[in-house]
Amino acid sequence: MAMVKSELGCLAPDLGSRVGALFTERVGGVSSGPWGGVDGIMGLNVGSRVGDNAGCVRMNRSIVAQLTPAAPRWMTQVHGTRVVSADDVEDESLQADAQITTTPGVVCAVQVADCLPVLIADEKGRIAGAVHAGWRSLAAGIIEDTVKEMRRKCQAEELLLRAWLGPRIGFDDFETGPEVVEAFERHFGKTPDCIKSGTEGKWHIDLAGFAKIALASAGVQKVEDCGLSTVSDAARFYSYRRDGEHTGRHAALVWIKPEEV
Repeated sequence: MAMVKSELGCLAPDLGSRVGALFTERVGGVSSGPWGGVDGIMGLNVGSRVGDNAGCVRMNRSIVAQLTPAAPRWMTQVHGTRVVSADDVEDESLQADAQITTTPGVVCAVQVADCLPVLIADEKGRIAGAVHAGWRSLAAGIIEDTVKEMRRKCQAEELLLRAWLGPRIGFDDFETGPEVVEAFERHFGKTPDCIKSGTEGKWHIDLAGFAKIALASAGVQKVEDCGLSTVSDAARFYSYRRDGEHTGRHAALVWIKPEEV
């Protein structure tokens, strides 16, 4: 059994007393080089397709699994809008960008480096879900689709949904082209608070700002934003934008707590 390292860093969002949630930071594992910490050692990379040693990734995932009631349901993310039941995720051959569950102890998981992780749960522990909200998925409505599927699957008269927005590329750090602005405007309309001009015809996009609009439109009123940028804090976070394709992935996890015996 892997030992949980004392240096391991995690964020622990509060989504209600019946819900568990974690976001793993960069340090606390066994990966090295670009998948290590900022000093090149002890990285907690959980991404299996980013060039890291497969044995290190397995060990890192084992370390993370000691913090949850069961092994997280790892899948392959494709920047789409597919929402699946975490109960059906057996391995990474399944491709989707959001997981939901009504089963206590099943751990929904998404992996991120700069994309926005959104964890959503009912305060009473009736359903929970994890969303990988990169700009393509966010602009295509993945948050709204996930909440809609949660309501359909749970069939509760009134879910008390709460959401947490995790570390992601920050507003000032995400500079991109006009095609991205157009994608967001097609879905959200004009949203000047979430877009600002950058350099030489580029634009800055506020992923968290758009996520808050999407959650509000889906009826989720209680939203906590950690406000952290992966790009600007190399000591704590991996970043694809900052470091390129040879970088690690964080785990954003949520589950319904099993009943205590």
